[in-house]
Amino acid sequence: METELEKKEEPKAKRGKRILVIFLTIIIISAFFGFWAGVFSVNVFYDNLKGYLQKLNISLPPSQIASSSPYTPQTSQEEAVIKAVNETSPAVVSVIISKDLPVLEQYWQEFGPFQIPQYRQKGTEKKEIGGGTGFIISSDGMILTNKHVAEDAEADYTVLTNDGKKFPAKILALDPVQDLAIMKIEGSNFPVVKLGNSDTLQIGQTVIAIGNALGEFRNTVSVGVISGLGRTITASGGGQVETLEDVIQTDAAINPGNSGGPLLNLKGEVIGVNAAMASGAENIGFTIPINKAKRAIEQVKTKGKITYPFLGVRYLLITDDIQQKNNLAVNYGAWVVKGGQGEVAVSLGSAAEKAGIRENDIILEFNNEKITLDNSLAKIIQKYNPGDKITLKILRAGQEKTIELILDERS
Repeated sequence: METELEKKEEPKAKRGKRILVIFLTIIIISAFFGFWAGVFSVNVFYDNLKGYLQKLNISLPPSQIASSSPYTPQTSQEEAVIKAVNETSPAVVSVIISKDLPVLEQYWQEFGPFQIPQYRQKGTEKKEIGGGTGFIISSDGMILTNKHVAEDAEADYTVLTNDGKKFPAKILALDPVQDLAIMKIEGSNFPVVKLGNSDTLQIGQTVIAIGNALGEFRNTVSVGVISGLGRTITASGGGQVETLEDVIQTDAAINPGNSGGPLLNLKGEVIGVNAAMASGAENIGFTIPINKAKRAIEQVKTKGKITYPFLGVRYLLITDDIQQKNNLAVNYGAWVVKGGQGEVAVSLGSAAEKAGIRENDIILEFNNEKITLDNSLAKIIQKYNPGDKITLKILRAGQEKTIELILDERS
């Protein structure tokens, strides 16, 4: 028989088991809903983060982008760069320079008990000796590049277009003043670049350089800004030294082989011809403004050559320091003076001599343009052509005079 104690204990055990089951059930249900609540919270956080980053124009990690989706530019500037490169690249070419070089063979010559190695030429072999860049400026195959790329009269030039075709190139003209050259390939319907206006450039403006970097990596693209305007540099290479005035400075990377390539604005217009880089510096490159090249292009089309006017004076640009040291009446202008031994201030038979310009005259204005350190006589005269009639304002012995003359052609 069950005792009274056993009858009272049985309900307590059953109640304990039921409480335990209920407690465990609550834990399981809480864990289940807690997990999905956590997932929901994470997704909400991720979506909010994604929206916030997009507002800041910050892209999500590549792992979040579907691999099958084409890339979409994230900013208007990036879109402009891609468009400019796509439109211009077909007209950018690589220039390959090759030359017949002697082939040497070694032989041994006996000198008493000794044999001395000697070398003799055994014919010639055409070898690639350099490379540069250019861009097509007319549909019939005219190409603009640097003079230092195309100045070897004994070399052969081959143009490699963006689609891999090769064309022999002929040099049409070398610019006697600027580091510019124009060559020609035979054909028609070539893609051409758009020429912009380099007179309206601003420091900080985004620019794009395209070129045959290191003579190996065709149509390499680099992006930067205009770092400076109106620079004067002395460029050297190949045993030659040349002074370039009024050039553009950029931090867009310009490497060996980029010479002659285009510098573009975000509209895809060529605003300069890449010419030089500063050695021992980080991203300091120099570009010839395209408006200087427009003159050369037009002359080659109309005259078949590039010409410059010649005045025929040797001069110093006057500064405050030169004025004080020489007791001059003005602190600007071009002071006509002799150079070293054997040099003259005014060239014999020149336009200046015919017009009566003398040593120690100060040329104040050239066709109403004031001559200053930033607006030199050499810079102004490049705007004109041989045969142009111009007016000079000069200062002679304290008196201003006006002289008219016709510019000669620079030989």
